[in-house]
Amino acid sequence: MTYAYYRTIFQAQKAPFAFVDMNALDENIETINRRAKGRNIRIATKSVRCRYLLQYIEEKLAYDFGFMAFTSEEALWLAQSGFKNILIGYPMMDEKHVGEILSNTAYSQEITFMVDDYANIEFLNKIAIKYQQKVNVCVDIDMSTQFPGIYFGVYRSSLKNAADLSKLIDDCSSFTTIKWKGLMGYEAQIAGVGDKVKGQSLMNSIIKFLKKRSIKTIAERRASCLKVFAAKGIQLDFVNGGGTGSIESTLEESGVTEITVGSGFYQSHLFDNYSNFKHKAAAAFALQIVRQPQKDMFTALGGGYIASGATDKNKTPQVYLPEGMQLIANEGAGEVQTPFVYKGNESLKIGDVVFFRHAKAGELCERFNELILVRESKIEKSVPTYRGEQKCFL
Repeated sequence: MTYAYYRTIFQAQKAPFAFVDMNALDENIETINRRAKGRNIRIATKSVRCRYLLQYIEEKLAYDFGFMAFTSEEALWLAQSGFKNILIGYPMMDEKHVGEILSNTAYSQEITFMVDDYANIEFLNKIAIKYQQKVNVCVDIDMSTQFPGIYFGVYRSSLKNAADLSKLIDDCSSFTTIKWKGLMGYEAQIAGVGDKVKGQSLMNSIIKFLKKRSIKTIAERRASCLKVFAAKGIQLDFVNGGGTGSIESTLEESGVTEITVGSGFYQSHLFDNYSNFKHKAAAAFALQIVRQPQKDMFTALGGGYIASGATDKNKTPQVYLPEGMQLIANEGAGEVQTPFVYKGNESLKIGDVVFFRHAKAGELCERFNELILVRESKIEKSVPTYRGEQKCFL
């Protein structure tokens, strides 16, 4: 879409504000449906952080299989709101909220806890005994790849291989409350690392090479872990893998029953840098110009919405519309002001709004109480984010 298109829609809207283009969101959902090729999709809630849009996406997905939450408190809130089949993506050691889940059969049946260590399982077993409940657990296997001098991946699970998994299961054999529900392996180095970054042709080639080598290792590791469960007579309900950036390679593994997708719905700007797919920019935010320090330079109010993770220029908001904007290297995007150079064709002036995109999808919602939904050149409605519903889970 063009700058004029959005400026017309939001001419009466007070900045700053965040919005979702529902036409683009619909296209992204359909693209994900096609890319998934019939495999189940689990929606990553941390990449959406809006109950209305979580339900909207679920209804539009052809092969929906539930949600991946990021804390036990969030999972409980979603279950209380009627959401089903919730997998908590990270181990939880929060006695209060875990207890609230396991004290209620309706919630404990719908929520699965992530584990990768004896301490996680011992903790869950203790609480489950207290409430005389079974507890669903999913085992998280590390999918990083160690090359000579390069650790390609992220530091997540302590379980590195099938032998580690087998020992964990044996060590926990006395825990009568545990129900082995699923296996997860998140190949972050495939799903979350772009290989088509502008101006980085050499690094792109290296990343593609490492990805190709890593994909084979990932498949072998996951298959060997599934054999462990089979050998011990444990039948799993699901095997989870992937992410927005790895749908195609994860699909090659027949043992994977579902793929987690999150960022691809809003298409935050970090996900523009992939060679195997291209989604539409569906979410953005607007800032108002309040200064013009010199010719071709303007200053917008606010905008320092820096993404989490290792800090570099890729984690800053990306100038979006109008085309021709450029952040200033020495200042970047600031908490109270964001200066930028503009040499495009629009006649910008103080009081106008300009548009940016966040580096990560759901983190945008931590900055705004609502998302304005637009469709067919009109504002459709405004819906609350998690923050707008007074929820802050991390």
